Amino acid sequence: MAKGWHILRAEGQVTVARHLPPRFDMSASTVLADGDGLRLASQVRQDLWRALQGLRGFSPVVEVTRKDDGMHVKAGGRTITPACSAMADRISAVLENPANRARWVRCAGGLK
Repeated sequence: MAKGWHILRAEGQVTVARHLPPRFDMSASTVLADGDGLRLASQVRQDLWRALQGLRGFSPVVEVTRKDDGMHVKAGGRTITPACSAMADRISAVLENPANRARWVRCAGGLK
């Protein structure tokens, strides 16, 4: 992971954020197959940044929590502009993209 990213770990959970404390001004969630939480969070963060880097003041935050039914991913972040539903829709689009999901699970060591 690149310098300047904070990695917070708790029991069954990892959060990747640029700024502390992590803040979700906008977010979306999904569930993925089990895998390495940090690798999964890093991959989601990269794609989230690519999709929203034009949003002034956006700073991505990804939280991955391991539960019985898989990896619960909450992605979003902080922004200096007011959050709106269109931003959350863009985050959801990144999380629900089938190609992204397949790559993330592969990279996280999930389903082969």
